[in-house]
Amino acid sequence: MKKDSYLYKVLRPIFTFIFKIYYNPTIINKEYIPKDGSAVIAGNHKHALDPILVDVCTKRVVHTLAKKELHDGAFGWFFRAIGTIPVDLHAQKNREALVSAIQCLNDGALINVSPEAKRNYTNEILLPFKFGAVVMAQRTDSKIVPYSITGDYKFRSKNLKIMFGEPIDVSKLTAEDANELLFETVKELIQKGRK
Repeated sequence: MKKDSYLYKVLRPIFTFIFKIYYNPTIINKEYIPKDGSAVIAGNHKHALDPILVDVCTKRVVHTLAKKELHDGAFGWFFRAIGTIPVDLHAQKNREALVSAIQCLNDGALINVSPEAKRNYTNEILLPFKFGAVVMAQRTDSKIVPYSITGDYKFRSKNLKIMFGEPIDVSKLTAEDANELLFETVKELIQKGRK
């Protein structure tokens, strides 16, 4: 997967500069993203630009799980070139996506995933979490770096904020307990971010 991210490495500095100037995001605790080694970065999903906001928080390549339709469309080559991993949102299980993500993590890479699996258009703070993030972390002995995104994507935004939490070790937890811990951690980060 790493070789598929050549365009990401070229575009990231440009996107970072433009994104930060235009949206003016506040970035809190980005030092929790490890400078090397694997990690699953997981948080809420409120806007199509959320993955880019995560990307600008680190100089490392981040492989984001993205809906399969993006890879099948006219710009599929672009999403493949920036190293995203296709996910079929209509499937009960996404074995291929899970295998690809685990391969990346075993190679020491970063994976960004939204456990909500889709954008949240409801009044609830979070949608129920799928188990993908914790399963990836447990099968690769990776920690999970939780994050929350709050505020609005507007020009020179006054409230757009991404806040990372301390890495979570889920290796000794059941998948259910790990998923609940991740859910509650992200929920707490959202509540802090809204203050």
